Amino acid sequence: MKLIKVAAGVLNQIPMAWKHNRDTILDAIAEAQAQRVSLLCLPELCLTGYGCEDAFYSPGLVEMAYATLEEIVPQTEGLVVSVGLPVRYQNRVYNAACLVANRKILGFVAKRYLANNGIHYELRWFQPWPQGQRGEITVGKMNYPIGDLYFRLTGQLGEIKVGYEICEDAWMANRPGRDLYRNGVDIILNPSASHFAFHKTHVRESLVVEGSRAFAATYVYANLLGNEAGRSIYDGDAMIASGGKLVTSGNRFSYADFLLTTAVVDVDLTRLQQAQYKVDFNPAGASNHLIPTDFDFPAIRPEPARDGTEAWEKGEFLKEEEFARAVALGLFDYLRKSRSYGFVVSLSGGADSSAVASLCWLMIRFGVASIGLEAFKRKLDHIPALRDCKNEKEIAHRLLSCVYQSTQNSSDDTRHSAEVLAKDLNATYFEINIDALVNTYVGMIEGGLGRELGWETDDIALQNIQSRVRSPSIWLLTNVKNALLLATGNRSEVAVGYSTMDGDTSGSISPIAGIDKHFLRQWLRWLENTGVNGDWKIKGLRPVNGLQPSAELRPLTNNQTDEEDLMPYDVLDAIEKCAIRDKQTPLETLAVLTGTFGSAYEREKLKLFIERFFRLWSRNQWKRERYAPSFHLDDLNLDPKTWCRFPILSGGFERELELMREAEEETEEKGKNGRRKSRIGF
Repeated sequence: MKLIKVAAGVLNQIPMAWKHNRDTILDAIAEAQAQRVSLLCLPELCLTGYGCEDAFYSPGLVEMAYATLEEIVPQTEGLVVSVGLPVRYQNRVYNAACLVANRKILGFVAKRYLANNGIHYELRWFQPWPQGQRGEITVGKMNYPIGDLYFRLTGQLGEIKVGYEICEDAWMANRPGRDLYRNGVDIILNPSASHFAFHKTHVRESLVVEGSRAFAATYVYANLLGNEAGRSIYDGDAMIASGGKLVTSGNRFSYADFLLTTAVVDVDLTRLQQAQYKVDFNPAGASNHLIPTDFDFPAIRPEPARDGTEAWEKGEFLKEEEFARAVALGLFDYLRKSRSYGFVVSLSGGADSSAVASLCWLMIRFGVASIGLEAFKRKLDHIPALRDCKNEKEIAHRLLSCVYQSTQNSSDDTRHSAEVLAKDLNATYFEINIDALVNTYVGMIEGGLGRELGWETDDIALQNIQSRVRSPSIWLLTNVKNALLLATGNRSEVAVGYSTMDGDTSGSISPIAGIDKHFLRQWLRWLENTGVNGDWKIKGLRPVNGLQPSAELRPLTNNQTDEEDLMPYDVLDAIEKCAIRDKQTPLETLAVLTGTFGSAYEREKLKLFIERFFRLWSRNQWKRERYAPSFHLDDLNLDPKTWCRFPILSGGFERELELMREAEEETEEKGKNGRRKSRIGF
């Protein structure tokens, strides 16, 4: 029995915040030493931050990373630590992990497979390291090996071999673990920067567990934590598996700067599996890629494994829980890292703004539950108003400001909905009427045109001016409070441009622009009736959950609703998945929708919905280019800067829509006349 205590350390880092990143790494190292950990895996690019973007090109950034690494190395006594950072080799930049053992750099392993899908653009900045190659780089005054390496640590436990799969490496069919297995590696480290997406933790777990089984090794996985750079949220996933079994996993969505997940593993057990596997191996070892060193793993006793998986992760509402926790943590990190003083929401009484305000309240609840009231306030110590707060309600009152901005087209129902929710959240709340401002603008343009504006001739203009007039006042309040204005658009509306640019799109960030309206309404009902952990309910959502979504920009006698203006939200979201995520044509989309909604809507109606979506999508790319930054929550994001690129000017799918109509006409014609008789002869 050869026991080693290993740890996965998750860190909440900031791109190019050298002191913060160094100190967080050092704190994690100190905690590992205090817990008698021998091997600590930290996340991918944790020294610089993962989201440095084009700054990765800067030689100065890499040099600063080297200098910071040299400050960390002396603090690693009695410990083997993996630190992620960019390195330069032959004037190219590589995504690498440095293995440090007992105050000595052993070498750098460069990532073989670079993530280049979704939000990831690693091939823009980094070179993929060629399989089986080795080189040498200079850090400070010393030269170190770099490349496709693994390490042999020799001491009182004999030889312990350690290798790497860096994030994307593990997601590929020809993953590096296959080579590590052939060389008898005992422990595989996976430093990752894997952004949050719904249910993605299950995919990671299968990769980790299957990797530990297939390669007969202990597998240590450590992800980043929090909203690192503005858009991507990292859940702080940490897992340790051995021999095909998950030994332990850590808490996700923590508000701490770092967390360690530890386990005592027996390398003799995985070696037994290697001996029993009758698969090819390298009897000589890949000597050119093996880095030997002396290191004594201390004698330790077995420890019971601790399952850090919380109860909510095993419940039936995983997506609802993950949405609440991911966006709340994203808001918290954005607030503290931007050093803003709070949040401002233009609370319309509708579903979207109610969801945003509720997420601000959940941010406070989650934060205090995670790290305690005093630690929560210390993390927001730049906000003087919070320092004497005694509880969560007082914090909510000082952090969250909500304003209901009414016109003659606003209903008593939405005003009541906004007021009830704001009071339930204990937000600062007041109401203003903007009719006079709207009338002033309309009057000026009527004077210039020499005619009155009316709903029959100027419908869109008269709707949009109301939304735009709401922007200056809410921005004024935001500036007065030195706060963040939260835009309230959802992804369904983003897809078809159902918003007023410089009106309801106004904001510093757009927290829910990555989620569809159909799910959002369902989530609000869940939050009212079931609640987070089955406990944290927001009863103030009852009025809004009883309303039909409406922009309330036309006269009340028109009974305006969003779905009447657009289409049912569940249909819209289904079309978006077909057209944008799956890149299907209008005709292919019609086939899918007929199977899903054929019993609810006539085929002619479905064609109308599809045409409306494709036209609105094409026409409104310019709006998507200007939306406030949004959080990434799944594989359906429409952010053109980091996910879904589309031309601002295009043919608008005119020919594709024409082909759909022609195919339908041909089908109808065949249905009337029956199939044509086959011709005999030529």
